[in-house]
Amino acid sequence: MTNEEVRRLFTLYYARMYRVARTILYDEQESKDVVSDIFERLLREGIVLLPETEGHYLLTSVRNRCLKRLNHNDVKRRFAEDYPIDEDDSDMDERLNEVVEFAKRTLTPQQLRIFNLRFTDGCTYEEIASEEGISKVAVWKHLSRLLNTIKDNFNSSGK
Repeated sequence: MTNEEVRRLFTLYYARMYRVARTILYDEQESKDVVSDIFERLLREGIVLLPETEGHYLLTSVRNRCLKRLNHNDVKRRFAEDYPIDEDDSDMDERLNEVVEFAKRTLTPQQLRIFNLRFTDGCTYEEIASEEGISKVAVWKHLSRLLNTIKDNFNSSGK
């Protein structure tokens, strides 16, 4: 998709897409981020939309992205409730960076893609399976193995 085509879609649909996002997320900045991410993806991946379905595609994309973000935020909130952290934010950022760097050094290319799809992009097992061309069970097995590898490394090193 060209810049001009994306600009046309932006002009036509941004306001509606933003309203849908605000209705779901109740947050101005997150709503803008979701809509911007969709347009960025159109440019980056060169997605071609049919004129008769472009509006439906864009509004459905907003809804799905918002629901994914709500689910991701809910998981983060439940994790924080279940596992309170006494460390300050800078220590947590450092530990997360250590985990990501370890993953980049240690995991196979496919495991790293799955790791990023799940934990960076917040994709579901079904979405990952579709993206990678494997079954949901295979996604679960990959995630289970790579998480055990990460846990073993950080538990044995005392981190």
